[in-house]
Amino acid sequence: MMPDHVHGFRSAPPTTAPMVIGKTLKRILAVDVFRTFLTLKRRHFWGSGLWTDGYYYGSAGTVSAQTIAMDIANQKEV
Repeated sequence: MMPDHVHGFRSAPPTTAPMVIGKTLKRILAVDVFRTFLTLKRRHFWGSGLWTDGYYYGSAGTVSAQTIAMDIANQKEV
């Protein structure tokens, strides 16, 4: 696992923009993190957000879900 970013694997209908999915996940995860670690926001993130603006989305194409999940699980710290 890499400490400075998150890998995720989601499926969505083609009518849902990847940016909407990403922003929604970031919002939900940030709320959960700040509720779990109450002093984290006040000490380190007051006036800013938990996430950077950047993100990457890729299409799986014809690769199986099993292959993608295995690739994510096998990521090594660089």
